[in-house]
Amino acid sequence: MAKVLTPRSENYAQWYNDLVIKAGLAENSAARGCMVIKPYGYAIWEKIQRILDDMFKETGHQNAYFPLFIPKSFFSREAEHVEGFAKECAVVTHYRLKNNPDGKGVVVDPDARLEEEYIVRPTSETIIWNTYRDWIQSYRDLPIKINQWANVVRWEMRTRLFLRTAEFLWQEGHTAHATREEAIEEAETMLKVYAQFAEQYMAMPVLKGYKTASERFAGAVETLTIEALMQDGKALQSGTSHFLGQNFARVFDVKFQTKEGKEEYVWATSWGVSTRLMGALIMSHSDDNGLVLPPKLAPIQVVIVPIYKKEEELKQIVEQAEKIATALKQLGILVKIDDDDKHKPGWKFAQYELQGVPVRLAIGPRDLQNGTVEVARRDTLSKEVVPVTGIEKRISELLDEIQNGIYQRALKFRDENTRKVDSYDEFKKVLDEKGGFILAHWDGTPETEEKIKQETKATIRCIPINNEKEEGKCMVTGKPSSQRVVFARAY
Repeated sequence: MAKVLTPRSENYAQWYNDLVIKAGLAENSAARGCMVIKPYGYAIWEKIQRILDDMFKETGHQNAYFPLFIPKSFFSREAEHVEGFAKECAVVTHYRLKNNPDGKGVVVDPDARLEEEYIVRPTSETIIWNTYRDWIQSYRDLPIKINQWANVVRWEMRTRLFLRTAEFLWQEGHTAHATREEAIEEAETMLKVYAQFAEQYMAMPVLKGYKTASERFAGAVETLTIEALMQDGKALQSGTSHFLGQNFARVFDVKFQTKEGKEEYVWATSWGVSTRLMGALIMSHSDDNGLVLPPKLAPIQVVIVPIYKKEEELKQIVEQAEKIATALKQLGILVKIDDDDKHKPGWKFAQYELQGVPVRLAIGPRDLQNGTVEVARRDTLSKEVVPVTGIEKRISELLDEIQNGIYQRALKFRDENTRKVDSYDEFKKVLDEKGGFILAHWDGTPETEEKIKQETKATIRCIPINNEKEEGKCMVTGKPSSQRVVFARAY
């Protein structure tokens, strides 16, 4: 198979787009700004979904589902929230089509205008808190810890598959609590869940921290974030958790009676990750040969490819492959035997390399004679011939080794691309020449934050949790600063 990807060093954006399409993850659709997630891409998303869903349930959450359509009036109630999403909202104004009088196609029926327009869900705080008003009367009804898996629409015309599309898939948690402390604890807990998932399953190191006031979720009191560094030196916000205070409870009049018989407003959180994690997974680990998937998220962890010339050889090799596959499956390893005769082994090797299958086994007639199998690793592209006896134990250990190796490689890259700077000139030089995470002093004002953003396109990614206090001067204004914050250009 000829090279199918633009090298990262030539054009990183094109490399990414080539990889998503040619590895069979997703493609653009007829609906402008939207994507089709193809079976292989969706298989990865399903693994992400299943693992996270289990983690949510372990922390006491239940799944539910709320409407796709939200009455427009709901968005008018929380001013900051509507301002944050107004430019991205898709609006439903009519409920019927009719045949075009000229006989060509259909038109919107002007007599079928809705009394109140619906907003296609960009996020669900408003409709969920309107619902919670009916669910909550007493402290006995709290806490409510609900998650939903859904699609959302945020109107976007400059798109990039998985990273930014008009419609995308996600989960959104929405919880209600009796006390401020409990709600803050919930927001912090869910950020830890996201960080644990990113590092243990995606093999992607992340920074945990607080967003600045200007970068917070619309309507939040505090926004917590996990930030990852991609191979091109740009940051990617990979999950957020919000402490919403009592804002939505006040707007939708959600009160409860305390144990002491007083009436108080409920405290809220929301939190979510989306199919953007697919983009993070691709850009964190992949190379010019294709995807590099951490074994824990790979739809196929091991593929077995027979090498043969005669049909009788194939039969014997497949028998051996099936014995290996059975032993691996008993260990919970996902295995595929590819004895399809439509393509030659060389084509298959290149295809599975492109799709990021962590381990490839090749078995030929000589291997049958010698009791061996060839083992190829996707992460290092190395190969070795090993005895077939005990192969299942060797592969199980190898998958763990690959998972850890991918994480350590990403961590090393992040550490090597995290730098402290003290002057604005140095900041701009590092940003242009090297990128990465930059730790710098900031005077805490939105004016300085906006100036940096406008002049350099870099934003404050987060103020790290438990950030080390360090007296210094803002690199732009020279005003006092008590700590460094994390800057980067970002997706």
